[in-house]
Amino acid sequence: MKLTLEDVRHVAHLARLEIADADLEPLAAQLSDILAYVDKLNAVATQDVQPMAQAISVVNAFREDVPKASCPLDQTLANAPATADDMFEVPKIIE
Repeated sequence: MKLTLEDVRHVAHLARLEIADADLEPLAAQLSDILAYVDKLNAVATQDVQPMAQAISVVNAFREDVPKASCPLDQTLANAPATADDMFEVPKIIE
């Protein structure tokens, strides 16, 4: 499918994009190439292909959860702009 300059202007208008006239022709060619590639993809018979989330088999590689000592409270709160009752104090954001 070959896009005209008017097609590109129309799409740009719908997307609220300002495109310089000098960029319209190369953009039309690039978009036409993309649409031609999509046509190629649409020609592939996929009706017997099961939908999948990954192209390859992926196995979660979680590590064991090993408890460790955390940072001391005074170091954790040392750079906080404000604290209250050994917690970070933040401004209220919901009225």
